[in-house]
Amino acid sequence: MNRGGGIVSRMAKHDPELSRLFHALSDTTRRSTLSRLALAPAPVTALAEPTGLALPTVMRHLAVLGEAGQSTSFKDGRTRTCALVPEALEPMRTWIDDQRAVWEARLDRLDAFVMQVMKESER
Repeated sequence: MNRGGGIVSRMAKHDPELSRLFHALSDTTRRSTLSRLALAPAPVTALAEPTGLALPTVMRHLAVLGEAGQSTSFKDGRTRTCALVPEALEPMRTWIDDQRAVWEARLDRLDAFVMQVMKESER
């Protein structure tokens, strides 16, 4: 894996799966919904209640989460229940970890450069 910002980082910028994941998390309502689903699966009506949004609007938010693979749902009679898919966040975690490694390496090189300049200026 290239940690210096090369091919891997450039490819990640154009990864449609990663874009869908970040898009899904870009909205406060969807993040709140995922936080609620992290506790336990819940019916759509229970997810809609704290938002104050109309049920069709909540359903659109749930569709975005579903398209990103972050949630799943099933119907039991007249009740649609949603559940979190925690492994769906792994590509984001990997991308963030890769970015952290790139920036830590850059900061380490900057630190080494500054230390070298300081040593040379002391001479």
